[in-house]
Amino acid sequence: MEAVVSTQSTWKQWYQRRVHARLMVKKGRKAAEKYRMQYHEEMPVYQLAKSLGETAQDFTQSGGVRPMGVSLLLAGYDHNGPQLYQVDPSGAYWQWKASAVGKKASTARTFLEKRYDENIELEDAIGIAILTLKEGFQGDMNENNIEIAVVRKSRTEEDFEFTTLSPPEVKDYLDQVS
Repeated sequence: MEAVVSTQSTWKQWYQRRVHARLMVKKGRKAAEKYRMQYHEEMPVYQLAKSLGETAQDFTQSGGVRPMGVSLLLAGYDHNGPQLYQVDPSGAYWQWKASAVGKKASTARTFLEKRYDENIELEDAIGIAILTLKEGFQGDMNENNIEIAVVRKSRTEEDFEFTTLSPPEVKDYLDQVS
């Protein structure tokens, strides 16, 4: 009987985190759209992280409302170039060069700190990201159960682009790392 309760409790926690993540994404999209309509330009990544942090923090102060149970890694680009921010359930937000959230995040951050270099090539950065994932990954890692996204200079313009790699591209990177 205890095992069933614990399984239901774990499922409920997982489900609530998923709902919180969707809510944060929805709030972030809404804030970015509102900014774009008001200022006729894209919202700087810093301001989006701040807005999401304020949303998460509001949930820690309101009576009868459950605090957010999800940390976010927010990647994007603006007039300052590529940006990476972490937003915690407390509402705190930090800018990073490389980071990880979730189970074994401190181990993953240590792994990244040892290997990070300001002048790293994109191919090497993707390889390090995959190795970092492998450190804490349970089960078989393949192109169907991970996603890789990159913020890089556009190939056609002097701007940046956010792209998600296709499963065949992810498989190629996984094969290179193995």
